[in-house]
Amino acid sequence: MTRYFFTGVLVFINMLSHCQTIPTPAGYTILDQKEGDLNKDGIADKVIVFNTSDSTDDGTVREIQVYKKSGNKWELLTSSKNAIGHSEGGGMMGDPFEGIDIKNGLLLINQSGGSSWKWSKTDKYRFQNGKFELIGYVNYYGKACEYFENVDFNLLTGMIIYKKEFEDCDKGQQIVKNENETFYKKGIKIDLSNRTLKEIKIIAPKYKNEIYL
Repeated sequence: MTRYFFTGVLVFINMLSHCQTIPTPAGYTILDQKEGDLNKDGIADKVIVFNTSDSTDDGTVREIQVYKKSGNKWELLTSSKNAIGHSEGGGMMGDPFEGIDIKNGLLLINQSGGSSWKWSKTDKYRFQNGKFELIGYVNYYGKACEYFENVDFNLLTGMIIYKKEFEDCDKGQQIVKNENETFYKKGIKIDLSNRTLKEIKIIAPKYKNEIYL
């Protein structure tokens, strides 16, 4: 019995020695984390969002890291410090970060902010061509008694569905005008590592509204 007991202990210790945990970098704290299959290999990957030790006028810099399982070890697929807003980048509402999700093999990053003018956006990434490419972008922006606009951009097809409603509070917050159109803008390439390094502006062809990525 004693021999079997010690054999079991040795096996357990051997298993622990081969299981690698993901270390938190010095000065970092975990803000959010999720697991799910992102690279379609049938094995759950891990995504971690950290508060870093870096700061700017907009608060603490965030870093997102994506890992895949290789045997009993976690292997870093990619990381980015510009895909998630800083801790005070949401304006009067403070922290813009709402969370990450993994759905249907896609990585989703949800953020929002503003004050009287409010905004919210969701970035959708798919692992393809060896990186996490932005394949979908949904943005909502507006202010009561002014207007609200919604942008749904499928970067795979290039299709943009743009909806804008103007409100008149003198008429009981009634919608008095719509500027809705669907058009195409192909060839835009963005990935997790360069998400906000360059601002991209698109002009809607019919009503000339400006859309920013």
